[in-house]
Amino acid sequence: MKDPLMTSLAAGYSALVIGASGGIGSAMARKLDMDGNCGKFVRLSRREDGFDVTDENSMHRAAEALKAEEFDLIFCATGALTIDGVGPEKSIRQISQASMMAQFAVNAVGPALVLKHFVPLLSKKKRVILALLSARVGSIGDNALGGWISYRSSKAALNQIVHTAAIEISRTNPSSLIVAVHPGTVSTSLSEPFSAGHARSEPDEAASRILRMLDGLKPGDTGKFYAYDGTSILW
Repeated sequence: MKDPLMTSLAAGYSALVIGASGGIGSAMARKLDMDGNCGKFVRLSRREDGFDVTDENSMHRAAEALKAEEFDLIFCATGALTIDGVGPEKSIRQISQASMMAQFAVNAVGPALVLKHFVPLLSKKKRVILALLSARVGSIGDNALGGWISYRSSKAALNQIVHTAAIEISRTNPSSLIVAVHPGTVSTSLSEPFSAGHARSEPDEAASRILRMLDGLKPGDTGKFYAYDGTSILW
């Protein structure tokens, strides 16, 4: 029998991973697919389903196709650090309007639209979890190095979106958990060019840590920003 991972959710819970073809997303999908406590598992990705967080029509179509479902866990693993070959800036002199807008489209506006279209698919009146992939560099209080202005700012915007949405969602479901998650430095194509000198975890290990962290959260933890190990990160 497969070992249960998400024991805080009702037996036979239903899960959805958005962005399931990326490094962390695919690892989350594998772990949930193996969870002995998970009754139904669905994945969405641009590669397999044409799901694109920069295209609201594609999100609407995907949500409509799943409108008969109710999910207890939704994990949004979308995000980008390098877009169209342009990586994070090292100086304010390198800021580009087009590149900054692209960062916000993927890392902030896209997740906001995920909340808009997929929150209605969460189960009602019981414990549910919707977690969105953020990054520690989106923390304003933890920023002592500077640089990476567009990426940092887009993730800071995502964190505000999560916090604000959590307040609204908790009014109708006090058992809901809407959180932003920092996965740590993970060995993926996104982080590979920028992770020299940093300890890295494999995607499957990172996914297991994130699921254990989410499993241990309480309803009062909604709207917050957590690292994979359960520590709270400064806004």
